[in-house]
Amino acid sequence: MSTVLESSPIPQSLPRVIGYLLNLGHAVDHMFLLIFATAVTSIAVEFGFANWADLMPYTAGAFFLFGIGAVPAGRLGDMWSRRGMMIVFFIGLGAAAVLTSAAQNAWQLGAGLTLMGAFAAIYHPVGIPMLVQHARNPGAVIGFNGLAGNLGIAVAALVTGLFIKWLGWRSAFAIPGLICIACGIAFALLCPPETEAPNKRKGGAKVVLTPAALAQVFAIMTAVAVAASLLFNFTTNGNAQLLAERFRNIIEDPALLGLLLASVYAIASLAQIVVGNLIDRMAFKSLNLALSIPLIPLLMLAAYAEGWTLFVLLLGVMILIFGAIPFTDAMIVRYVDDRLRSRVAGMRLAVSAGISSLAVWMLGPFVKSMGFGALFWLLAGIALIKTIVLIWLPREDAVTVPSQ
Repeated sequence: MSTVLESSPIPQSLPRVIGYLLNLGHAVDHMFLLIFATAVTSIAVEFGFANWADLMPYTAGAFFLFGIGAVPAGRLGDMWSRRGMMIVFFIGLGAAAVLTSAAQNAWQLGAGLTLMGAFAAIYHPVGIPMLVQHARNPGAVIGFNGLAGNLGIAVAALVTGLFIKWLGWRSAFAIPGLICIACGIAFALLCPPETEAPNKRKGGAKVVLTPAALAQVFAIMTAVAVAASLLFNFTTNGNAQLLAERFRNIIEDPALLGLLLASVYAIASLAQIVVGNLIDRMAFKSLNLALSIPLIPLLMLAAYAEGWTLFVLLLGVMILIFGAIPFTDAMIVRYVDDRLRSRVAGMRLAVSAGISSLAVWMLGPFVKSMGFGALFWLLAGIALIKTIVLIWLPREDAVTVPSQ
């Protein structure tokens, strides 16, 4: 059994530089979707909105297409080329971000964000299956990839705050957009062409389940993914404004608040390295429950906390939310043939992200009318439902089909 230090985050079959670009792609994917959440107050002032919450519904289209767009993206990844789709991802997302930086009103901003969501939909059903298709330790690979994705969230909080302070909110979209386009060009030049479409290659699931058990696992996986996506979207899109409200008269500089939030995300992201390695060694059910149950009381306490007490509780909340992220992708690797993984991942993401896009649409109006305290009680309820669903996850030793 390998140790954490022996687990390579890059599968041996991929050129190392491509593995790094695929992990960078995950960081870029999450970073771009959360630039707006950090910049919304500055944008609202420029566009004449009295409250940041009134501008939040304009980003719902981005998260809706981020989910629904995963279906055609996954299908094209399997049937055409994962390499080709990743080139489209980098260049398309970067160009959409540059276009968004030129928005002159809320509707143009919403259209630009929606276009960004459409290109961002490509990564999860295409990039992750490409990264793990020959991995000997998929849990560790997915854990490192998850760390990269959530460091992208931390970078969004930090860099956006600095851009707003020094260059204005438009630069927070335009400059990363140009860098993203450069990454796409590098990927096209450095990634070897695929000799055949993924759906024509030989592949296989790591664990073979009976048809009934497989149906049960995927129903539970989808329900858990919906709950996890709701928790992720409500927190990551609302945390910047939460800190601004609960740190009033303590810290009010947007750059310092961005640094504070970035530190939460950076520390919490490390949980995915630990969880990713544990996935290769432990049963899914017990490990996932260990992350789900403590989240409920932490969310309840955070509903009333302020200042540095809130910071500590928020750090605990994000460690548990981020730590649970690798499970769904690891389940797909474990139970689904590689020839189908992009399509299965796309369908799962369409359901979970499509439903959880409601979180982004609801966030502003909900907080405006009921406050962050009520929001955290809602999140505790979602975490409780997720825990109950996980109890129904079957044990693998009871449902595995013996190998022939």
